[in-house]
Amino acid sequence: MDFDTLSTKRQSQLIAFDRLLTVMDELREQCPWDKKQTIESLRHLTIEETYELSDAIIDGDMKEIKKEIGDVMLHLVFYSKIASETNTFDIADVINSLCEKLIHRHPHIYGDVKVENEEQVKQNWEALKLKEGNKSVLEGVPKSLPALVKAMRIQEKARGAGFDWEEKHQVWEKVEEEMDEFKNEFNVVDNQAINIEKAEAEFGDLLFSLVNYARFININVETALERTNKKFIKRFQHLELRAKEQGKALQDMTLAEMDVYWEEAKRL
Repeated sequence: MDFDTLSTKRQSQLIAFDRLLTVMDELREQCPWDKKQTIESLRHLTIEETYELSDAIIDGDMKEIKKEIGDVMLHLVFYSKIASETNTFDIADVINSLCEKLIHRHPHIYGDVKVENEEQVKQNWEALKLKEGNKSVLEGVPKSLPALVKAMRIQEKARGAGFDWEEKHQVWEKVEEEMDEFKNEFNVVDNQAINIEKAEAEFGDLLFSLVNYARFININVETALERTNKKFIKRFQHLELRAKEQGKALQDMTLAEMDVYWEEAKRL
């Protein structure tokens, strides 16, 4: 690669990345905290940074997204720097390995495979992973993913292998079936004690079917639920504020009184 023949923008990008690598080298050599870190000690911090990036994306805050991408990138460079110290791998190995994988898994771009749509791209991707040694298409779903996200990813992986419903009305019928099973088994009118373990299993089936339907109509369930969480927090905090203005504690208010402020928050 001849640096001088690259576009000005690409040159500036490479210079910026080189600066990051230089700063990382300096911090690892000179900073007491950075010197002490290991791949294991960084793990929980990386998870935290990833969630902060997720929050920024949900909020649509581009300034924060840029900042959080930088924080995540720092961690990726940090892991590679630590590994390079034992000659295990370095950042060049990471990037080259990634490029080779992307090229291999996009034969419709870098080979002679023809695809008609996005679904065929996904199916080819999963088929190639199996050829590479994966025993199951579900191996790529991390065990530690939150259950809601994991359900979505499991269903997407299964679809990539051709295992899926054909029509969305079939999926909705499954939702209704699971809802009926749950209602019939644990009727809210009946005050008798319920089998919690069985109820949990049935509720899990209902949630899984709802995630499936959401996927069919292109709703990201994690994003949808998180936006509802944020909406509830905002309205509840408005309720707390208005109660405080009236010199009242929520615990001493009736539901009817609280509902007035709740409806006010909804209008706002």
